[in-house]
Amino acid sequence: MRPALAVAGSLNMDFVVSAARLPAPGETVTGHNFHTAPGGKGANQACAAARLSAGRLAVRMIGRCGYDAFGDQLKAGLAAAGADVSGVHAVRAAATGVAMIEVDAEGRNSIVIAPGANAMLSEADMEQMRPVFAASSFVLFQLESPMGTVAAGLRIARDEGAETMLDPAPARALDGEMLRAVDVLTPNESEARILLGREPGEIELHEAAEAARALLKLGPRAVVLKLGHQGAFFFDGSVELFQAGYLVDSVDSTAAGDTFNAGFAVALAEGKGVAEALRFACGAAAISVTRSGAQPSIPSRAEVENFLSTRA
Repeated sequence: MRPALAVAGSLNMDFVVSAARLPAPGETVTGHNFHTAPGGKGANQACAAARLSAGRLAVRMIGRCGYDAFGDQLKAGLAAAGADVSGVHAVRAAATGVAMIEVDAEGRNSIVIAPGANAMLSEADMEQMRPVFAASSFVLFQLESPMGTVAAGLRIARDEGAETMLDPAPARALDGEMLRAVDVLTPNESEARILLGREPGEIELHEAAEAARALLKLGPRAVVLKLGHQGAFFFDGSVELFQAGYLVDSVDSTAAGDTFNAGFAVALAEGKGVAEALRFACGAAAISVTRSGAQPSIPSRAEVENFLSTRA
């Protein structure tokens, strides 16, 4: 049997409008280049895991959508990428989640999410997924699902012997009980600062080790601090590793973090060491920022391998 990886989380249809600038409250501006794209942090990670494993892993998505065209499109897109969507169940009580995204000329965005059916992913659903978690090397979670559901999923996946990975986004403070059920915590700079109760801002490279050590004290077994273009820093209490980022022309950072998480989990599930997994994940994320959209930006495994072959 192939090693397996599961993702429990959100599925959204993104509505994206580009404009010269973001509107002020109460203001209307004229935009251009409207498009829709499949998104949602959970679905992004499942899509990325399927593309980046290229059939070497069985990838399963667990989530909720509505009985509507958007739900059908999101499931079809994941299936086309190679993910098993039998764990994505439609509900009649809510529509598929959507995200309204405005992007300005400098790539900055403003996002409003209507969770819809994502809010109906329940603790009972996590309990029903025990056999899936038991068969998985890694189970990936994010914070676009109800917090009780995420906490239950982390606990159950750990009970069933899977490694748990939590992307703490959207950013918020988390309690120690939840974090103690996390094997790998993967915050970006702003998420790390919120978890640590600090003021918003970037984390300079020379601050990464201290921040990772502080995050580890919150409860997870290991931390991967995502530092944007600077790269990523890993710490598990004994091993410290830094992977520098790759210089590329950035167009859109949407789903870059999701692509990183999936790449890191895929590499580890395939038996690669942490250093190699960091390099693979950073390469995949670097390619994704050169393209627009969430899932449309996610590269294939062949693209990542070719990209890395040209870098020392």
